[in-house]
Amino acid sequence: LAQEFRGIYSLETVERYVNEAIDRLAGARVVDFIPLFVHRFSREQLRALAQAEGAIIKEVPEVLFVCVHNAGRSQMAAALLDHHAKGKVHVRSAGSTPADQINPAVAAVMDEWGIDLSWEFPKPLTDEFVKAADAVITMGCGDACPIYPGRRYEDWELDDPAGQPVEVVRRIRDEIDLRVQQLLAELVPAGA
Repeated sequence: LAQEFRGIYSLETVERYVNEAIDRLAGARVVDFIPLFVHRFSREQLRALAQAEGAIIKEVPEVLFVCVHNAGRSQMAAALLDHHAKGKVHVRSAGSTPADQINPAVAAVMDEWGIDLSWEFPKPLTDEFVKAADAVITMGCGDACPIYPGRRYEDWELDDPAGQPVEVVRRIRDEIDLRVQQLLAELVPAGA
């Protein structure tokens, strides 16, 4: 990371973000993947900070999906937008109170569509993620998300898939997919 952000952030800044990520992700259930999660989370935070400060130019719109646990709705929305956008939008997701793993029913219904969430993990909401976003979509997290001028904010009222049977989670996925496709059409007009 120090090499990747050389000229943008000092080694001390990179180390601080890595150490904070270690503290924030200490409760993750899959301990074997903690080093990978810490690296990915630190990288995303530093990248978001650099974008918000103008040190890295954004080439595509940035969308942040936020729910309470970042284990269901926001993970599905991020994966679906990433899938449909095919690189024309950069997507992040986060939770105001992240869970320790992705909801297994959510992973199962996404897998039905060939979208693999096995490499994803619940991430905490950070100011850097919000500041870098062009659009912030919340899903049941109330006022936990900070508000910054110049961003598009929407709240999608959706059922929480936690504890729901797969049939209900499929319906939630399908509703999210419709909203994601509409959002994509607004962010990236046809032919762009």
